[in-house]
Amino acid sequence: MKAVALTHYLPITDPNSFLDVDLPTPTPDGHDILVMVNAVAVNPVDTKVRAPKELVEETPRVLGYDASGVVEAVGPDVTLFQPGDEVYYAGDITRPGTNSQFHLVDERIVGAKPKSLSHAQAAALPLTTITAYEAFFERLGIDRDGADKGQTILIIGAGGGVGSIGIQLAKQAGLIVIATASRPQTSDWVKELGADHVINHRENMVEQVRALGMQHVDHIAIFNDMRHWETAVELIRPQGGIVTIDDTEQAMPMAGMKMKAASLHWEFMFARSMHQTPDMIEQHKLLSYVAGQIDAGNIRTTLSQTLTPINAQNMRKAHAMIETGEAKGKIVLEGF
Repeated sequence: MKAVALTHYLPITDPNSFLDVDLPTPTPDGHDILVMVNAVAVNPVDTKVRAPKELVEETPRVLGYDASGVVEAVGPDVTLFQPGDEVYYAGDITRPGTNSQFHLVDERIVGAKPKSLSHAQAAALPLTTITAYEAFFERLGIDRDGADKGQTILIIGAGGGVGSIGIQLAKQAGLIVIATASRPQTSDWVKELGADHVINHRENMVEQVRALGMQHVDHIAIFNDMRHWETAVELIRPQGGIVTIDDTEQAMPMAGMKMKAASLHWEFMFARSMHQTPDMIEQHKLLSYVAGQIDAGNIRTTLSQTLTPINAQNMRKAHAMIETGEAKGKIVLEGF
């Protein structure tokens, strides 16, 4: 089967940072399904895994953590899917990635593809959808079905992939969304997705939120990086919660959190598959829920650009775009 892989961890400007390779087609066992991949998306995690380091792979390593495709075959323990089913999913960071013609994935972290979306549109969603859903409804404890209607959430870094779906999930739950964006293009994008207010995270966010008539906000999601930590601590309401997805080596003073009895949550969407937690199937359930919301017209894809075909050249191009830090929504590669 065709695949895009690497053997050396190189700057994305190096033509050998990704290679077009041929690999054996795997066979499903246990709870695995074999998916014929039609489209894949590129996420910041892809660029972090690929980042230059002194490591050489003896056999080509395939990255990729988003896919949409068709089930080709199933393992003996599979009960959720059968050959011919259209699916979308984010995969497992501990296993070979999705950037290949055929891919093995555990059925319990796979959802039925939204019927109203193309494979490219669907591939834009899984990793970011799982991340935002778990961040809001599982980590922060916001009620998905509207019991917390009218509460406020500040989404820092709202124009990226996670923020783009996060805005929509928060609006569906009845929250008032304050989104941050630093460029006219991303400001327009987050408004289009439903943000109630837009502020600039490159300027004083405390002053901007207070100018909206809000002393504090009920929930904060940090979806870019932790340089905004002290701002978040200042803005979170007493007994409120902050969730973040960013790795950090920065100082995170906690005195303000203690005085407010506020909570900090980490979201890592690969935790369930990495640790084979007993509730892995919750990702299947949430992807299926979101697919239903999409088909009902309540949520839209966050796809912003499609590159064709899936090959090393386009993969390098997509990684370079992500590494600028200015991409909005999701970049997808379609078709081998």
